[in-house]
Amino acid sequence: GVGFRAQATGNKLVLNIGFSHPIEYEIPQEVKVVTPVPTSITIEGVDKSLVGRVAAEIRDFKRPEPYKGKGIMYVGEVIRRKQGKSVTK
Repeated sequence: GVGFRAQATGNKLVLNIGFSHPIEYEIPQEVKVVTPVPTSITIEGVDKSLVGRVAAEIRDFKRPEPYKGKGIMYVGEVIRRKQGKSVTK
């Protein structure tokens, strides 16, 4: 859609999410991160709280915004959209 890309190499996750530079995220040893498609990230691990924390940290790089709906979202997450500016005459 908007040009976001992710690539997992070794213990790093490289995110191209619209900034002027790519973001590199250091993946913990206990967590496995896979990018089957460049636009999706799969996070696996035994410790549920650690997997959730890693997912939240990745999401915090570019949170979904309510006006255009762009950002890093969880699967099945619904973003409540807001109406933009309106001109009254």
